[in-house]
Amino acid sequence: MTILEPRDAAVADEAAGGAGEGVLGRSYRALSVGIVSVVLLIAFEATAVGTAMPVAARELDGVALYAFAFSGYFTTSLFGMVLAGQWADRRGPLGALTTGIGCFAGGLVLAGTAVSMWLFLLGRAVQGLGGGLVIVALYVVVGRAYPERLRAAIMAAFAAGWVVPSVVGPLAAGAVTEHLGWRWVFLGIPVLVVFPLALALPQIRRRASGAVDGASGAAFDRRRIRLALGVSLGAGLLQYAAQDLRWISLIPGVAGVVLLVPAVLGLLPRGTYRAARGLPSVVLLRGIAAGSFIAAESFIPLMLVTERGLSPTLAGFSLAAGGGMWALASWVQSRPRLEPYRERLMTLGMLLVAAAIAVVPSVLIDSVPAWTVAVAWGFGCFGMGLVISSTSVLLLRLSAPEEAGANSAALQISDGLSNVLLLAAGGAAFAALGGGAVTHAAAEGSGSHPAAFAAVFLPVAGVALVGAWVSTRLRATANGVC
Repeated sequence: MTILEPRDAAVADEAAGGAGEGVLGRSYRALSVGIVSVVLLIAFEATAVGTAMPVAARELDGVALYAFAFSGYFTTSLFGMVLAGQWADRRGPLGALTTGIGCFAGGLVLAGTAVSMWLFLLGRAVQGLGGGLVIVALYVVVGRAYPERLRAAIMAAFAAGWVVPSVVGPLAAGAVTEHLGWRWVFLGIPVLVVFPLALALPQIRRRASGAVDGASGAAFDRRRIRLALGVSLGAGLLQYAAQDLRWISLIPGVAGVVLLVPAVLGLLPRGTYRAARGLPSVVLLRGIAAGSFIAAESFIPLMLVTERGLSPTLAGFSLAAGGGMWALASWVQSRPRLEPYRERLMTLGMLLVAAAIAVVPSVLIDSVPAWTVAVAWGFGCFGMGLVISSTSVLLLRLSAPEEAGANSAALQISDGLSNVLLLAAGGAAFAALGGGAVTHAAAEGSGSHPAAFAAVFLPVAGVALVGAWVSTRLRATANGVC
């Protein structure tokens, strides 16, 4: 078994009497509060920006480029993830983390002060690069600064950091946009990031700085950097092709595949695509879980508004309870007594996700109450809480010290890439079956398109079921990593 050991500082703290401390104990309190606060701010921005984006696009005369405000963030974040993995393994996570937060804040300022849509998109791209750097660097910090017994708890804290933003983020962003203007949704966050940085950076410098033994001074792997560029560009081309259902779009679509496939095979652990036991299956499961869940969740509010006549606020509230259920499940998986059953919990989690996605389109039948979605999605979020935090814990356990950054980057690439691929596939199916006319039909009070929504949810539920099978392959056989 290959185990990622904590840094010497963490070992020394435990030897000095911190063996019984939790993540909020004296030895870890400042670090835990600091890094969870960073996650909290990123989560708030992620959940709030969607509310301000339509207003920003209209004011900047850029509605035609609306989708690229999201895809621009995604494509640059993929590159940032790979770069952060290289950086953290060779020089420690501190530089990647501080640079990432600087890029994230700079991108927010650039977007918030943009006078044209192209400048706004540039800001989103810079912000995505920073987000990719930060998320991987934080994983490496957890692997180095915390002993293994505390990693499940800090991952649960990361999940809990998304709860409040997921509930109040859209409402707060709506109020700010209405009373102060959309720009302050972007400009308000950079100021708030100073506190968690001041709290966490001294602890990170003491506990997690420097290169892993044997990696100090090593040059960056230029091949992986080129592959990262291939992933980013390929994903962007595929997303563009999926949004424009014309024959001419096959050209960027094929180009995206040509770039993406070899790059993904080179960046993910060998055997990921065939669910090889151990680390490859952990990385694959993360992508399947995240992609299926996000692809389904993205279409739920639209379905409730256009097919059942709910207001956007009520449609959003149907998903609000999910954040609490996700955090609860993350806490459950962190309990030490459940550690021997982690893989079984993950299988249960994927079954809950698949069932929730399959139940959601039942509200297309008028006799099924609309609140069925809220109940089903609560169970789905509970399943995601079991799976997502556990994949993070298992990845750190199965990574050698010199591989922690690269493997953390692979986990995040699997997560992000599956989002765009399944969203692109779902969006294409939705549009092909008349989904593009859903909004207009709803406004005119005629013409329902249940098949367009079913074409999104049911295949994605099948993908989640495949994830339940992959969750049975997380332990390797003899001579492999357990």
